[in-house]
Amino acid sequence: MRTGTANTYDKGLDQLLQRQSELASQQEQLSSGKRVNRASDDPVSAAQAERASVRMRRVETDQRALEMQRNAITAAESTLGQANALMQTARDLVISSGNLAFTPQQRGIIGGQLIGLRDQALALANRTDSNGVPLFGSLGSVGTPFVDASGGVVFQAVAGQRASTATALPPAMDGQAVWMDVPSGNGVFEVSLGGANVGTVSTGAGSVESPAALTGNNYSVTFTVAAGITTYAVVNTTTAAVVATGQPYREGAPIQFDGMAVVVRGTPANGDTVGVAPSTRISVFDVLDDAIRSVNNMAADNKLSHGIALALVQFDSSLDKLQSARSQTGDWLNRADSITNAQGAQTILLEGDRSRAQDLDMVKGISDFNQKQTGYQAALQSYAQIQKLSLFNFIN
Repeated sequence: MRTGTANTYDKGLDQLLQRQSELASQQEQLSSGKRVNRASDDPVSAAQAERASVRMRRVETDQRALEMQRNAITAAESTLGQANALMQTARDLVISSGNLAFTPQQRGIIGGQLIGLRDQALALANRTDSNGVPLFGSLGSVGTPFVDASGGVVFQAVAGQRASTATALPPAMDGQAVWMDVPSGNGVFEVSLGGANVGTVSTGAGSVESPAALTGNNYSVTFTVAAGITTYAVVNTTTAAVVATGQPYREGAPIQFDGMAVVVRGTPANGDTVGVAPSTRISVFDVLDDAIRSVNNMAADNKLSHGIALALVQFDSSLDKLQSARSQTGDWLNRADSITNAQGAQTILLEGDRSRAQDLDMVKGISDFNQKQTGYQAALQSYAQIQKLSLFNFIN
């Protein structure tokens, strides 16, 4: 087989260009640190690297959103801590208002302090995060979830609590559950004095003696004074059934009926009444309003004593509710840490997948580059030798 000189030159030039291309490609990989710089280099590996990169970007986006939620929950936790301290201060003021040595003016000053604390509590409930989103906005998007109306504070957002997910936390707390869901009275029933009472009767918050005997009905205790002897009768006003009648009244002795016990103090007048009704749900602001009304009564009488006893029980219920909500924020912040750790571990795994599919083994890359460089140099030298092998050079 004869091979022409031109053919020999062409083959040598093709080999030289191929070696040069391989060397340039290897140099590009070393410069970028990647084995796959474009999809045409290795379609399968490029697809694997792209999938890993997309998932990493998704994790990064979730983490940014989580940090915003963490900041909001941290602010809510701090706000609830301030609310707890505020309610404790208000409770102490209510206790001090029962001091018999205080004048009506001094009680009026305490009432003014309680009004200021109520305004602060409302401001805390409407506090927003750094983006202007209410911390206790529940499911709604209302700018001010709590409004001070004529009948008391009203929650105008959509009540409810968004659930946390595997990668996210609720962006806001349920303001309805935190601020507007305090049980009245002792949590089971509420004791009140008759509006027409003229005696000095006062009561505590009452207690549950037998949960199984509770009916959830309304009751009225009516006192009768005849011939210097005071008796009482208990009527279930829901069913009109007489529970007890003609019972002798002894100050400080509990009046027991249908699983409940109410301790009455003072001297009742004929016809004075004490009402017992099932507990309802009131707000933290209602608790403060009730305390303010009792303190502003100013006189150190049975109404003040009854109001203070009721207020203290409801303050304790409010503090329990706020502390429970604060504990919930602590659980969410712990969950945020767990989510961050899990996302960090997932990012490491995804980065490993992307690196294996795309990145260059630098040790092997340098070795391959040196090998291709040597091959390119050999190709240059051989081509230079082939150029000399022509008939004209031989004749010369």
